[in-house]
Amino acid sequence: MAVSTLKEGMRAPAFSLTAGDGQVVRLADLRGRRVVLYFYPKDDTPGCTKEACSFQDSLARLTKEQAVVLGVSCDPAASHQRFAKKFHLTFPLLSDPDAAVCKAYGVYKQKSMYGRTYWGIERTTFLIDERGRIAKIFPKVSVEGHTEAVLDALRSRAQSASATPSATRSTSARRA
Repeated sequence: MAVSTLKEGMRAPAFSLTAGDGQVVRLADLRGRRVVLYFYPKDDTPGCTKEACSFQDSLARLTKEQAVVLGVSCDPAASHQRFAKKFHLTFPLLSDPDAAVCKAYGVYKQKSMYGRTYWGIERTTFLIDERGRIAKIFPKVSVEGHTEAVLDALRSRAQSASATPSATRSTSARRA
């Protein structure tokens, strides 16, 4: 599925990827938690470093919103380990060496730079809710201000979710 076919409310494509520390991370194991799944082009490049450091700097606030942060690129796990160590990143960076997960999420695209065409990751973030459904998609991410936009989306979803139980109770009461 491509990003254009993935929509908010759809089940997020399953994955099982290896982190820089060798740990295997499965989306299924995160059921019941909110996931910030961000795809980025390459470890230790200026934009990707700025994005990763921004998520790290806001990790306490993201965790307060009950969110787990996961970064994904096609770099090998050893590269992720070096990148995480160099910039003190404490959230998992997942390796997708064959781009299978990137393709499933529709972020592996044909790109061009300086007249050269190549395949690579289009910087994109997905918020996945506790049920494993896509709550929000941030396509073609601009790094500046992105973490704040993710936090705002998490907060607004939390507020709308907290309003839902009373509506569900009153609907259930009418059915009874």
